[in-house]
Parts: sequence; C-alpha cells; structure tokens
Amino acid sequence: MLVYSVRRILATIPILLVASFFVFWLASLSGNPLEPLLLRNPPPPESTIINETNRLYMDQPFLQRYWTWLTGIGGHGDIGLLQGKFGPSVDAAKDLGAEIGDRFMTTLRLISAAMILAVVLAVLAGVISAIRQYSKLDYSLTFIGFLALSMPVFWIGALIKEAGVFINDQTGARIFYTIGATSPDTRSFTTLEKVTDILGHLVLPTLTLMLISFATLSRFQRASMLEVLNSDYVRLARAKGLRNRVVMRRHALRTALIPLTTVSLLVIAGTLDGAVLTETVFQWRGLGVFFADAVRRDDLYAVMAFVMLTGVIVVVFNLIADLLYAVLDPR
Repeated sequence: MLVYSVRRILATIPILLVASFFVFWLASLSGNPLEPLLLRNPPPPESTIINETNRLYMDQPFLQRYWTWLTGIGGHGDIGLLQGKFGPSVDAAKDLGAEIGDRFMTTLRLISAAMILAVVLAVLAGVISAIRQYSKLDYSLTFIGFLALSMPVFWIGALIKEAGVFINDQTGARIFYTIGATSPDTRSFTTLEKVTDILGHLVLPTLTLMLISFATLSRFQRASMLEVLNSDYVRLARAKGLRNRVVMRRHALRTALIPLTTVSLLVIAGTLDGAVLTETVFQWRGLGVFFADAVRRDDLYAVMAFVMLTGVIVVVFNLIADLLYAVLDPR
C-alpha cells in the first residue's frame, strides 16, 4: 500500500507540470492584460506603457515568461508559482496571494456545506430508490434527479433567489438572505449573531450548489445499491435468515458506499465550476466572483492562479479517491 501511495503521489508531479504549461499557454492566447491601457483615450505616456509591460513581464519571450511564472527566476520578487507567488495583477495594489487566500475560505464554506448536505441526501435517496425500485417514490426521486441534472446552475440559482425574495416580500420579514456571504457590518454582532448571520446567508447558495451534486450522487448511489442487492452474498445472507435491516446495514449499504466515497471526492473537485456561477448569482466575494472579475479585466495572472488552483484540487482529490478506494475495497 505504501509503494502504491508513493507511486501515485509521484505520478501527480508531471501531470501538474504539464497542466501548468497548458494553463499558461491558453491564458496567454486569451487576452492581453495591457489592452485596457493601450485603448485609453487619450493614450498614456510611453513611459507608463513601458513600466507596465515590464511589471507584467510582457516584455519577455513566451517560454522565458512561463519559466519566470513557474519558478520566480528572473522575476521581481512577486512571481513564482512554486514559491506560492501567483504574479502581479493588472491592479498594482492587489496582492493575488492574499486575495485568493481570503476568498478561498469563503468558497470553501459554501462547497463544504453543499457537499455534506448533498452526500447525506444522495445516500438516503439512492438507498430508498433501490429498495423500492419502480415504485412511485422511486420514479419521483428519479424525476427530481434528472430535472436537477438538466438545469444550468445559474438558472437554478436565479430561481431559488427569486423564491427567497418572494417569500420575504410575502411575509414582510427577512427570512432568507439573497445577497452576500455576510451582512455588510457585523462588528457589533455577538458570536451567536455572527454565526446565525453566516448560516442565514448560506442557505440559498448551498441549496443551489447542493442540487447539482445531489442529482449526480443519488443516481450513482441507486445504481450501486441495486448492484449490491442483486449480488450472491446478499441473497445468501437473506437465505440464512438474517433480518432485512441487518442485511441492508451490514452487508448491502457498507459495500454500496465504497464507490460512492470515491465519486464524491471527484464531484467535490467539480463543484468549483458550479461555485463560480452560484457566487455570481448571490454576489458572494469568493473565488467564483474573483475568477469572473479576472476574466472581464484580462487579469492574466489572476486567471491562471484560479485555474491552477482548481487543477491542483482536482488532481489531489483524484489522488485521495484512488488511495481511499484501495483502502476500502478488500479486492
């Protein structure tokens, strides 16, 4: 197991290096961070353009610029992915590392809440659907799952947000928070009020992001549970006279959860894509809005920082999924 783990960890290094090159190459083709400056009317002084070109490393050849971005060698001390420095922003006053660190915690709060809720509900829905296969309840849960899969995240978010606004208007009270991750000023709040405020802002975005993951995981859990229920060892356990509850809990469910564990980790990595749109709809200051703003402003190094962070998360969770599968599956 140790040799397998080391081999899988070492295999991620060339994957991330190749990914970093393609991220840099594609981001470089997508836009020029100097374009807003060059299109100003009246145009800025030539010295300003030269200084910005040098500050953003746009005066270097492509391969040299990639090497500088990756290692920091030949930089001004503000760049070097391997050193934890993402590079300069088009906004000279912005520190990309500090900005990403602050926003990552906001996004992590949303993704964690959504995934915990999605996994719990998916297991319940998948098991019930498998046990009561082809019943009205099974058809209803299947319909909900495919409906959530077929709707874009931004549309689900917009519908849920409008529903929250409608309920608030009808009741004359703020039951649901529809904008931001917290209230504008929480300095005067007690600890309990701060926690309540955070949870209140978390409800609707979590519901939006949870529905997408729930739809995928519940269908997977249903299929896995059906496969286990039709296996020989479950039939044998029933033939030996074990109670149905014992068969389900000790034999069927435990085995059916093995593939769901690994799939859940892969889905967690994919929820970052949904978080981009969810945070935009609910105006959260997380990584999603950070990425959308960076794309709009052609902030090259900010875009690459987000994409590389996403790539690292995907690779790491794939690695964890492989290792967990080797641990959980006795085969």
